[in-house]
Amino acid sequence: MTLTLDVIFSFKDTYRKAVGVVTGLAETRIKPSDFNSVENPWDEEGWLVPVEFYELEEPIRPKNHMDLISPTLPDKYSPLQHNGNGLQSVYLAGVPANMAHVLSALLVGQVERILGTSIQEEVLRDAEDDRHEYELRNDDIPETERLQLVNARREEGLFKTRVGQIEKMCRGTGVSEIKHLIASHIKPWRSSTRFEKLDGNNGLLLSPHVDQLFDRGYISFSEDGSLLVPRQMQNDILASWGMDVNLNVGRFQFEQEIYLQFHRDNVFKE
Repeated sequence: MTLTLDVIFSFKDTYRKAVGVVTGLAETRIKPSDFNSVENPWDEEGWLVPVEFYELEEPIRPKNHMDLISPTLPDKYSPLQHNGNGLQSVYLAGVPANMAHVLSALLVGQVERILGTSIQEEVLRDAEDDRHEYELRNDDIPETERLQLVNARREEGLFKTRVGQIEKMCRGTGVSEIKHLIASHIKPWRSSTRFEKLDGNNGLLLSPHVDQLFDRGYISFSEDGSLLVPRQMQNDILASWGMDVNLNVGRFQFEQEIYLQFHRDNVFKE
């Protein structure tokens, strides 16, 4: 499944002043108390969409560019009038793809720079996990199995127990106290089958900072257990976290190696 970022073009005081990036799935919520007025027609229950907003360094005034924008306006629920003014009766209107392309072009690279920030990879990963969890929660599978699969995303429950039967400590730090370790999926949870999500061979017990590096592909392990580090990774970061770039953590079981091959091919930032 391929995911893209949902982008929101903020319109205020006749200007496009900010761009927002949706950071999660919509959730039902009760209407905020400050919306409770006689004139307000909204229902008591609505939807909450988490959004990260970024102010534009160079806002644009759509009214000055309607020769380009007007042909892209939708016939129904348009976010703008053809004269460039906003519509008070329309809230969170959908922006057609051709209109988004025109607005992005007029903003001269600002949207691309926002989407190119470090949040993009994180947002996409979390959004894919959220969407996959939503699908699982609505799938026709036994409730016990559903809870086990969802808990495995949080690296707890049955999955952590099974990983602990194979791995006894963090291979990067030597810490063995289970409560201080994370059962990290080798093949990411969102990419795994139901069996793989709960397979103890698809996990390593890692200290939190080692888990962060492994989960984001900043480290991996070779077939002989040698630590793999991307060329762009700064060795002083590893040193400050007490990790030796020449570390060898020992060999893995054959079943684990299958998952590690996936990690090296698809997660590791070689």
